[in-house]
Amino acid sequence: MSVSQFHQTETCLSKSAWQTLATAHRQSMSQWTEPFRARRRIGQSHPIHDFLFIYYQYSPAKLEQWHPGAGIQLCDGEEFSNSVAPAQYSTVDGKTFCDPNLMDAKTLSRLRWTAELLQQTENRKPNFSCLGLHEWAMVYRGDEIRHEKTTPLRLPQSEIDALVESRPLTCSHFDAFRFFAIQAQPLNQVQPTLEDRVSLEQPACIHANMDLYKWAFKSMPWIGSDLLKRCFDMAMCAREIDMRASPYDLNEYGCYEPIKVETPQGRAQYEQEQRKIAEIAAPLRTELRQKIEYVLSFVQKSE
Repeated sequence: MSVSQFHQTETCLSKSAWQTLATAHRQSMSQWTEPFRARRRIGQSHPIHDFLFIYYQYSPAKLEQWHPGAGIQLCDGEEFSNSVAPAQYSTVDGKTFCDPNLMDAKTLSRLRWTAELLQQTENRKPNFSCLGLHEWAMVYRGDEIRHEKTTPLRLPQSEIDALVESRPLTCSHFDAFRFFAIQAQPLNQVQPTLEDRVSLEQPACIHANMDLYKWAFKSMPWIGSDLLKRCFDMAMCAREIDMRASPYDLNEYGCYEPIKVETPQGRAQYEQEQRKIAEIAAPLRTELRQKIEYVLSFVQKSE
């Protein structure tokens, strides 16, 4: 599809409208980005609030930067595109838009893979039996404790080990499993690899749902900052549940009541919270897939 043909499909925002949206987005995200910057300046960290910045490595500046997403054009937007992503925007008749035809081959391949991952995850039966034990398996036997320098454990090592050994581990998420202690990996019912991610990820997994933020920012600027922010907000909630159910003591960081998965009541609470996150994540996953497919449809027509 030519630039002019794609341009004709666009919805137009006036300059005052898109500037208002950009300002509101920046102000909304600053409640997370500014405290992160402040902690980083003095060498402090927060095990919940900093995770999305450190683990996913999407910079605060990029998170604050608003993008309209494919399907929306900006009147008098050439200055905007030149300042944020000139290689991904086109301007026709004074109207600027995020142009899928400018996508490089690597990005195109990644978006196709991401759409397939989201579709397969969406269609898979949810498994709510993991009970958040991935964080426990990561510190099994105590040889390596990831957050040891900033966050103490709330239970003796012997009790952590006993819980890991007492229940089946059912982690299906590669990026969680790869941080398991070496001794804990054989205890997991599956052995996830990077290559079989598409065939294993399932919609109840708190890490798969948190990763919607990762797939959203890897799909920028094409899918737009509104969806990115909603995925970020959900991922922050998921991270809180993740850490509250862990064996770490969060008392230093605020009112984070532990979800004591070492008890029957705690396991029931974790599943309840896990289901809430999955309910929020499901429509986000579908919307993200549909937006990616929308973008890909224009690229495919031009091939």
